[in-house]
This record gives sequence, C-alpha cells and structure tokens, in this order.
Amino acid sequence: MKSILTALLLAVTTSAAAQDYQRPSVPGLRDRAAAHDRLVKARLDQVVPKIMREVGVDMWILVASEYNEDPVVKTMLPATWASARRRMVLIFHDRGPEKGVERLAVSRYPVGDLFPAAWDPEAQPDQWARVAQLVAERNPKRIGINISPDFALANGLSAGEHQQLVKAIGPLASRLESQERLALGVLETRTPEDMAVYNGIMRVAHALIPEGLSEKVITPGVTTTQDVVWWYRERLADLRQDAWCQPSVTVQRANSPGITPGRQTLPDNPVILPGDLLHVDFCAGMLGLKTDTQQLAYVLRPGESDAPAGLKAGMAAANKVQDALTSSFKTSITGNEALMAARAKAIAAGTNPIIYTHSIGLHGHGAGPWIGAWDNQNPTPGRGEYRIYADTAWSIELAALARVPEWGNAEVRFPLEVDGFWNGSSFRWIDGRQTQLLLIPRAGR
Repeated sequence: MKSILTALLLAVTTSAAAQDYQRPSVPGLRDRAAAHDRLVKARLDQVVPKIMREVGVDMWILVASEYNEDPVVKTMLPATWASARRRMVLIFHDRGPEKGVERLAVSRYPVGDLFPAAWDPEAQPDQWARVAQLVAERNPKRIGINISPDFALANGLSAGEHQQLVKAIGPLASRLESQERLALGVLETRTPEDMAVYNGIMRVAHALIPEGLSEKVITPGVTTTQDVVWWYRERLADLRQDAWCQPSVTVQRANSPGITPGRQTLPDNPVILPGDLLHVDFCAGMLGLKTDTQQLAYVLRPGESDAPAGLKAGMAAANKVQDALTSSFKTSITGNEALMAARAKAIAAGTNPIIYTHSIGLHGHGAGPWIGAWDNQNPTPGRGEYRIYADTAWSIELAALARVPEWGNAEVRFPLEVDGFWNGSSFRWIDGRQTQLLLIPRAGR
C-alpha cells in the first residue's frame, strides 16, 4: 500500500487551493488492482464485524447473480472481477470476538482470496440446498438481508432470489430480517487504509479541474462548454479513471437570466465569452473510491486582472455556507437535523443557502443520509432520517445565492462541491477546498 500511496501523493505537488495546475500521473493498472484488493480486504476484516455486532445479527446473507449484483456485493469483488460469477451467495457468520467473522462463498469459484468456496457442485448439485445446510449448521439467531424501502444501495436482494432463499432455509426463514443499517454501515464506513489513499485520489481531481478551466483548454469566443466537457472525459480516459458521471460545464453571464436550479436558460452548449462565470461538476474515482467536485472560474474581460468584487463576495458566501454545514455535523443526528441546523447558521451569517449534501465513498452518491435536496430545503422523509455516523466521507454539495452589483444586482448562484471526512468529533477536507475563483487566463491575474 505504501508504494501506491507514494505514487498518489506525488501525482500533484500543488495544493488544492493553488491557481496553477500540473498534469497528474497515477499508478499502473496492475498496482492499482493490488491496492484495490487490499482496501477491500481491510473493509471486510474491520468494518463488517463492527457493523454486524452493532446491529446485533450473527449472520448476513448476500445473493448476487451475474450482471444483477447486489450493490454491496459489487464493492466486495476483487479488482479483476467485473461481475459476479453465475449465482453467488456470500455468507458472513459471526462466531464471536475470539474466532471472528467467517466468510463463505456458496459459489463454484472462490472469490479471490477473500471468500473461500463452500460448495462443491459435483458433490451437491443443488446450490440452494448447500446454502440451507450451511445456515442450519451454524443455527444463527438473526440473519440480515438487504431489503430497504428507502435506500437503493441497501435493497440489493432481488425478489426472485429472496423467494428462493426463503424456500431453501425453510423454518429458519423466520429469522431473516431487513438490515438497512448493516448494508449502509458497511458501505459508508471508511477505514484508515481508505483514508491513507483518499487524499491522493482527490488530488487527481483537484489537478484536472483547474487545467480544464484554463487558457490551455479554453479560448474565449471559440471554445464551447461541451468542448470542455469532452476534454475532461478524454483526460479521465487517458488516466484510466472511473468517470462515474458525465462532467458538466455551465455558464452564468451578466445581462442574461443565468442558471436557475435544474434549468439552464442560456442556449445549450454556449460559446464561452469574457465575463462569464463558469461552473464545472466533475466525477472521478480510483481504487473503488469516488470523488465528486464542483469549482468556479471567471473569464477575464480585456483589461481585467481580477474578477468583479461581487463575484468574489458570492464565492466567499458559498464558503460560509460550507462552514455552517460542516460545523453542524454531530454523530447520531439525522441528515434532516444537520440540514436545519446548518441553514439556520448560514442564514444568520447573512447568506442565502441551498444545501444538497450526500455521503461519498464506494459510490458517488453514497450510502448515508441526504442532507437536503437542491429542489427541497425541507426535511426529507426516509433518506433524510438516517443518522450521521463516525468515519464517513462526505461530498459537501451546496450553493449560495448572492446579488452581484456589477451584474445589475442580479441574483447569481455560486455552487460548490468538495469532499471531506467526519471522524466522529471533527470534520476535515480530504484535500482542501476552493476559496478563490479560478481565473482565465491565469496570466491575467
């Protein structure tokens, strides 16, 4: 892991707040696969026993079929496995603190060195009969399964597989119970091994965004927003990054209606012009860990050396909203409670906030509570009622609405997104945050 960490940390030497950029270099695929598998094993060894004991189940059964994997199972596969093999039943059995949690794959094949195969089809052709045998031998009191009315990531047991599982284990099916917290807890909890490399992974995103928002990529009056979008996609492909969502680049412009939530009122794919406020939303990842980042840039007009004061004040307002939210984090409060506390603080600080934050980690929109929604600043039933837990990573996604005097006092949206980590008592940015508008061209500054 140390060699991978070194490579990641050397990928970029500038700080996250720097206005300059350098092209990152990242480890090769073979090294990445080995590092990915070590991260997976650490989660299986450390996180699964902890969460199983927290919720009080002594067995957890996950079922996945090829191309229809439970989202939790997908995160447990070796780097060289693109999908499950045929039907794969993973069983976790907690034998107590001394013996630990046993891992079994009721599958024709072992799952790398993570789950030994516990089924010989030649000796027992009926896979479900073997599942039933293993469950009966261990006689668990409570069996967790992945069924959830609110969270897709905890709802991975298909109706067909559930029916077959219930039929196979017979009377013991009465011990099956939906365990939303188990699935979400395993997905959202970050290990020390995860966090040792997350900074370097975040650094790659923080290097690519400023490069795309620069004179190297953008020629005002010529380059369109989609030109920049596809430049980002090409760079992600060059670096063999996980582009888990399509990047977006949008424009707000003086003397135009600008951008309102969910609706861009400028023409599609506009040409970027001097005086534009640019916004990029950028999704990438590596080693199974995702990043989700939004930054802002200003295109200098001829003769300008800095952005208008009103735009810089709007950027500062967005940073204040970030501070209001991160200072509202508390372990065991709900996402809704964090939202209400943060909005109260942000409004008291003189800002007009819109908060729509989510967890991040093994998925871009990760396991964990919603803290607001871009189209609804009221408490959210279901997903907003899940609680905040320690050792979780967060994509602090939000915006401040602010009047810009230089733009005819128009209300402008200042959206930002940056990833951070909550250790249970304090919040930190994984790789810093943007506090100044990027300028195009840099030399103009």
